[in-house]
Amino acid sequence: MADDPRAAPPPPTLPAWARLPINRCNLPPEILGGLSFQENPSPLRLDGVFPFHAALFAMLDALPDAAARAERFRDYMTVHFCLETPEDAGGTPNRHRTRADYARILRGWFFDADGREAAVIKGWVESRFGLAARFHKGRLHAGDAAADARFAAERARGVYGTHALDAQLDLLYAFVQSELARRPETHLTLYRGVNGLAEFDVLERTSKREATVVLNAMNSFTRDPDRASEFGDSVLEARLPREKVFCAQDLLPGQLTGENEVMVIGGACRVRLRT
Repeated sequence: MADDPRAAPPPPTLPAWARLPINRCNLPPEILGGLSFQENPSPLRLDGVFPFHAALFAMLDALPDAAARAERFRDYMTVHFCLETPEDAGGTPNRHRTRADYARILRGWFFDADGREAAVIKGWVESRFGLAARFHKGRLHAGDAAADARFAAERARGVYGTHALDAQLDLLYAFVQSELARRPETHLTLYRGVNGLAEFDVLERTSKREATVVLNAMNSFTRDPDRASEFGDSVLEARLPREKVFCAQDLLPGQLTGENEVMVIGGACRVRLRT
C-alpha cells in the first residue's frame, strides 16, 4: 500500500553536523540527541562510572535525606580526587597547578557561559555524549576553522594541569541522575530567556511559536518563567527529560546560585515561545 500523502511527515532527526561519530555513553549520539529521546527517554550511563564508584552509590542509598546525600557526595569528591591535597594525586608541592575542580567549573559556568570553564563543560559533553557544541564566543562546527580552534584551545587550557577533571564531571552527572531517579517526575518543564529563535539552529518550524531546534552542548534553563523573562525579549519553554539534566540548584545547594538554574545537555528539542 502506498504511503498516505496526508500523513504527517516524520519529525526531524539530529543532523550529522550536530553530533560526533562516537561517545562514551550507552546510547549513540543520534539516539540520545533526537526528539524521540526527548519524549520517551531511557537512562543514560556513562561508561564505567557507576561500577567504579559502586561504594559511593551504596552509601548514598543508605541515606534517606537528600541534604545528607549531597554532603556525602561532596566529601567523597574531595577525598577521591584529592581536591584539597593535589600532591597526593601526583602534583608537585609548591608548584603552580590549576586549581580547577567540578565546583569551580560550575561557578565559572554561572558567571560566564562563554568562559574557560564553560568551554570545559561543552567539551565534556562532546566527549561523553557525542553532542557537538554549537556556540562558544561564536558559531562552532559551521565552517569557521578559527572559531573551532579557539574553542578547542580554551577547553585544553581549562583542563591542563587539573586532576581528572572530566572524571569529576562524569561522577557529578551520575550523582545528579541518581538523585533525580528518586523522584517521580520523568520530565521537567523549564524556561529560558531568549531574543527569538535566531540564536538556535532551527530544524523545523511547526507554528509561529513552536519549533524544533538544536540546543548547544550545555544550556542554562530555569524552573521560573518570570525569572527567565529577565534574560530576553521572549521566554522559551521546553519539556525536557531528567536524563538531560547535568546539574540543578536544588540537588547541590550552594553550587549554582541565582534563578533556580538547571543545566541541560543539548540535542534536538521541541520548544515553544511563550506569550
